Amino acid sequence: MPVVTITMAKGRSVEQKKQMAEEIAGTITRVLEVPIERVTILIHELEKENIAIAGTLLSEPKK
Repeated sequence: MPVVTITMAKGRSVEQKKQMAEEIAGTITRVLEVPIERVTILIHELEKENIAIAGTLLSEPKK
């Protein structure tokens, strides 16, 4: 049973997350040859103030 965990910043719509889950599940099904019913996808959403890239919080205004 493949389990995929995705951690990302909040802000995507339900439709975007649905499409992402469908495409990821489809790819795993095709590549690993497992039934789609066996694929689990966990989506963790973080506030932008809790993510930093290159030492800069995503919540900070762009320079």
